[in-house]
Amino acid sequence: MKTPEILFLCTGNSCRSILAEATLNGLAQGRLHAGSAGSHPAGYVHPRSVALLQREGFSTEGLASKSWDDLPTTPDIVITVCASAAGETCPAYLGPALRAHWGVDDPAKATGSEAEIEAAFEKAYRILRHRIEALLQLPVAEWLAEDPSRLRTELERIGHSEP
Repeated sequence: MKTPEILFLCTGNSCRSILAEATLNGLAQGRLHAGSAGSHPAGYVHPRSVALLQREGFSTEGLASKSWDDLPTTPDIVITVCASAAGETCPAYLGPALRAHWGVDDPAKATGSEAEIEAAFEKAYRILRHRIEALLQLPVAEWLAEDPSRLRTELERIGHSEP
């Protein structure tokens, strides 16, 4: 059975989708594979995202802000991580993938003290990690092949969960 490809998608592809990509790939042990992209990529990975991932023990090698126009493969699942509730426009992936939304506030837009900004990155990471850990409890490959509507329902449920 093919390893399911998951695309984490947001606008800039510098923070949230990068955090999700590295976290899923680090935790999935090859059962799933994640990539990330943006509709309007920032062109860089936010240094706070890199530092946080390294502190958590995840590889940051090869992480890059990239456009969804440059994807090497067609994803099986697309998860948008933009915070549409905060007035952010979520990109709409038009390919033949199962879609879900896991809105997370953009830590790159955080303001305040160093501690407050760092806390925004930590919060985004904790939410994404919690959701990824829930995703990894599902038989994703099996449901993708046999019951995609059940998988979509579970992905949406997970998208509303918080640690």
